[in-house]
Amino acid sequence: MADNSFSDGVPSDSVEAAKNASNTEKLTDQVMQNPRVLAALQERFDNVPHTPSSYIETLPKAVKRRINALKQLQVRCAHIEAKFYEEVHDLERKYAALYQPLFDKRREFITGDVEPTDAESEWHSENEEEEKLAGDVKNKVVITEKEAATAEEPNPKGIPEFWFTIFRNVDMLSELVQEYDEPILKHLQDIKVKFSDPGQPMSFVLEFHFEPNDYFTNSVLTKTYKMKSEPDKADPFSFEGPEIVDCDGCTIDWKKGKNVTVKTIKKKQKHKGRGTVRTITKQVPNESFFNFFSPLKASGDGESLDEDSEFTLASDFEIGHFFRERIVPRAVLYFTGEAIEDDDNFEEGEEGEEEELEGDEEGEDEDDVEINPKKEPSQPAECKQQ
Repeated sequence: MADNSFSDGVPSDSVEAAKNASNTEKLTDQVMQNPRVLAALQERFDNVPHTPSSYIETLPKAVKRRINALKQLQVRCAHIEAKFYEEVHDLERKYAALYQPLFDKRREFITGDVEPTDAESEWHSENEEEEKLAGDVKNKVVITEKEAATAEEPNPKGIPEFWFTIFRNVDMLSELVQEYDEPILKHLQDIKVKFSDPGQPMSFVLEFHFEPNDYFTNSVLTKTYKMKSEPDKADPFSFEGPEIVDCDGCTIDWKKGKNVTVKTIKKKQKHKGRGTVRTITKQVPNESFFNFFSPLKASGDGESLDEDSEFTLASDFEIGHFFRERIVPRAVLYFTGEAIEDDDNFEEGEEGEEEELEGDEEGEDEDDVEINPKKEPSQPAECKQQ
């Protein structure tokens, strides 16, 4: 029987494939001449995302080679920028020495150790003329009553609760302050920023100066923030200037029964076998602003922190920066609220722009009872570094 799989020495399958290819080509030509099909294809192409990385992948090898050379230059720029910020830190240190006499006088006025002169107390407000006219009218009407009120007006020493008021005014700080922290913060007399010495690793220290009080014997509590100004070897292009990489607190020498960072509770426990009940007391952590001086440590052994720890650390760093850059230099404006109003206006402006762009233990626990601390006075001392 004849084999029909070949015709003129050409396999029939090959012939059939050729015919199909020819038919497909003709069909493709017809389709591509249809305006509706072309429009649909063009729309699909237009909707394909064109990212910078996808564009780079299409470039010739020679061009990619030159781009790699540009990245080498960019890394060198990042290292130069790091040196620039190191010199900025030196400049900050220099000017901090110039600011300090003014901050020292600020503390004297706040504590009442020194009374400002008439010239130092003179201040012209924006609404001075309106206030003057209103004052003149009032004086003419109630001058006798005003003189009597002035004679009876209290004259407290310095500016009472200056720093505590700032804590209360600033949301970032007030969120950290518990009710039992407040009487302690009312003894806060000053906050200082001190920069690392020349030749030492970049850092700054926040010093919280307290008057003698019934809560702890320290006269100064410190928080040290360690900084780094060098590009990350694994990701040099992420460098945007100095960053806080770790921080150290200090030991607070609490007086007996006054440690607000812990609370003592009574726990009733039932023995699993005998069924007897016993009561024990133990200390557990307590929310307090003064946990600020016992910070979470950044992992230095290569292990990554969990998400909650990373958030806590980032928040701590943010607060440290805020004390250094805003609270300490502009304390009086945060006391009066003027700086807070400025901050609020700035944030609203940013939101406006964004919206415009968008438009385009063992046993069973039965009960916990907190035990109130007792007061026990002592003498002030310096804070011990942890």
